[in-house]
Amino acid sequence: MSKKVVQVEEKRGVISELIRKSVGAALLIALGDYALLKLGSPIGPVIFAFGLIGVCYMGQNLFTGKAGFLIADKIKVRDLLIILVVNLVAGYLIGLMFSVMDAEVFEAGVAKMATWSFDLAFFLKAVMCGVIMYIAVLLYRKGTPLGIIFGIPLFIFCGFQHSIANVITMGVAQGFSWTIVLAVLGNFLGSIAMWTISREREK
Repeated sequence: MSKKVVQVEEKRGVISELIRKSVGAALLIALGDYALLKLGSPIGPVIFAFGLIGVCYMGQNLFTGKAGFLIADKIKVRDLLIILVVNLVAGYLIGLMFSVMDAEVFEAGVAKMATWSFDLAFFLKAVMCGVIMYIAVLLYRKGTPLGIIFGIPLFIFCGFQHSIANVITMGVAQGFSWTIVLAVLGNFLGSIAMWTISREREK
């Protein structure tokens, strides 16, 4: 087997693992979003944390958990884009499955989507969610899940916007909203901003 063939096979293996772990992350966040839509406040936001705990402890690829570490971890932009696309597609499809499973959750998803608007406020809420996601994952890396346990309910109670959770809700509602663009950009910028002002990059 030539060196070129080996390199191609290795690249395929890396991409395959990226996709597999990105689907896994979408499923875990979808379980949290399902609980949120099904149970509402105050229980839903707390149980939603199960999703990110699973992502972190199982080493899955979640866009909002990786974005802030793009530079620090030397993540390839291509790989982050693959994670994002797979999270979005898998999340939407899983949401569609949930809509078939549970009419109550479908109605909750429709109602939630109706509150979204393509404006500056929505974008800023996505930025703040990105900030919280970076802190939550950073604290996990430092050995404590407290950032996840408190951070996830925090962003939900505050009404901040999480791109992957939102696309899952779109699937549940069998709809689409261009606010997903604001959510993705806001989450990314919030995470990178928090990394920039922290001292982690200096260590």
